[in-house]
This record gives sequence, C-alpha cells and structure tokens, in this order.
Amino acid sequence: MELPLRPLGGQGLLVSPQALGTLSISEFYGSELTDPPDVDEGIRTIQRAVELGIQFFDTADIYGNGHNEELLGRVLGPIRDRVVIATKFGAIREPGATSHDFDGRPEYVRAACEASLRRLGMDHIDLYYQHRADARVPIEETVGAMGELVAAGKVRYLGLSEASADTLRRAHAVHPISALQSEYSLFSRDIEAQVLPACRELGIGLVAYSPLARGLLTGAITSGTTFSETDWRRTTHPRFSEDNLGPNLDRVARVVEIAARRGATPAQVALAWLHHQGEDVVPVPGTKRRRYLEGNVAAWGLALDAGELAALGAVLPVGDRYPDMSVVNRETPARA
Repeated sequence: MELPLRPLGGQGLLVSPQALGTLSISEFYGSELTDPPDVDEGIRTIQRAVELGIQFFDTADIYGNGHNEELLGRVLGPIRDRVVIATKFGAIREPGATSHDFDGRPEYVRAACEASLRRLGMDHIDLYYQHRADARVPIEETVGAMGELVAAGKVRYLGLSEASADTLRRAHAVHPISALQSEYSLFSRDIEAQVLPACRELGIGLVAYSPLARGLLTGAITSGTTFSETDWRRTTHPRFSEDNLGPNLDRVARVVEIAARRGATPAQVALAWLHHQGEDVVPVPGTKRRRYLEGNVAAWGLALDAGELAALGAVLPVGDRYPDMSVVNRETPARA
C-alpha cells in the first residue's frame, strides 16, 4: 500500500499519515497473565506496518526499560533509510516500579541520547522527544542540550511530549520544535483550547497518542469487561472508574452506530475523525497484533461526511484523562 508522506513541523521532516506505537510489544497493557507481550507477533506487526506503508515508528527509552528500542532497532535497522524513528527521554522508572521521575538536565539529555543510540544500533535518531517536562529545569536548558545533539548529527528533529502552550513557545524560541506528541482523540480534546492553536501558530506538527482512548473507542470494552488489578486504565485513568465507565460506554455507542452504518469498526471511525482534523495531525495507535494494525491503517481511506463529523465531535467523555492533569501540563521554572 502506498501512503502519502506529509510534513511534520516546518523543518523538513516527512512522515506517513499514521504511525505505529510499539510500547505494547515490550510491556503488557493489562494483565501479564491474560495478555502477555508476544514478541514474535510484535516483530511481524512491525514488518507488516512497513508493507502497509507505515514508515513512522514511535518508541521511548522507558518502554520495557530499553527492550523496545533494542527490538525496534533490530527489526528496522536493515531498512534504516526507509523509516522514521522517534524515541523519547526524560521519564525515569526503576525496574518493577510504576511511578516515574523526570530528568531534563543537559547532562542527562546527552547521556540518554547516547544510550538510546546504542540500544537502537543506529547513528542518529530522526525525532527526539522530551517525554515530560522536568519541573526543576528550565525548558530552555533542556532544549538547548537537545539542539546540541542536532548540531552534532545525532538527532535530526526535536519534539516534546505533553507540554503547555507556554512551554512550547519557550522551547521553540531556543530551537525549532517539529512535533508535539500529546493525547488527542474523540475522548481527549483538552489540547484544542490552547495547545493545538499554539502548535499551529508555531508550525509544529501534532502526533496524537492514545487515539483510541486506551481501548474505549474500539467498542471492545463493555460493562461486563473485567480489568485486572494491575491494569493501569482502571487504577490510573478516571474515565475507567466505576462511576465514569458506564456513561462513557453510552457515548461510545454513538461511535459504534456510525461505524455500523459505514461497514467499518468503531476504531476506524475514531481514527478517521483524527485524519479529518488536519494534515498536521498524525495519529499513533499502538498495537502488537497484525489484525489490529491492518484495521487501523484502513481508517486512512474512510471519508466521513459533515454530519458524521458533527455527531462525532459532540461525543465528549466523562472524567479527565488523568486524575491530576498537572502531570501533562507541567511548567518549568524561568531561565535564570
């Protein structure tokens, strides 16, 4: 399949209109007992993505504590010149822990990049994101160090993952930012108020993670779905709470209705809505299964009419995407 390439940001980066998120190939999303990672199937999923025209792949140093970068490098290394590799730094998690710390110090930026390059087995990273802002370090210092990596040829383009509009402007003033990765979907629209307009003002592309609202928009989750005690959706995300899940499933039913009329899946309709939000928006659905990948890519060819877009635009969720939204809107101190 031929997918057209589109610019991401204004610095020359070209990507497929949909990316593949590879986190779940290295770490389980729900229960390790009921749905453990299948690395062989994950590898075949990455290879199938290339066959389908996907050339934009998303990972991070924290995914599987480095395993995901190693895997991606091993699979895509032989076709390095045909793919765009994005990875992230700055979120730190001890093995076995679920909480994170963050580090944006310039010396850590340099060390993290070298470690990612070793794991990937590559001489450069196409798109290097700060995973989350470090509230102790001015964004100017972090991005200044990231810019030095560009000058050294170790990184081609810079990005941030979850940032306020103010942080975006301050970062972009130090070195051009090509992409912001942020949660964006029918169920996650908060960035439309300030962050997305700032991206467009500055010419920064948006990479939309969790475009299927962590499974809610697939239609596969029902009132009878059982979540394991370790599933972070039920333990961390308010939209999956006992009070909110039922009302949110009622809203998903509207997506299911449109999908049924169009002979599509709810996931395809949700992704198609994102594809209609502008050529500067690139969804990055994550999957470890070829059958889901193939369905996701097919959403590129689904054209929604004005009435369907209006109906979908009215599908708003109950509950925030995180219990404490300062996690994603973290501000950094002013530069001294």
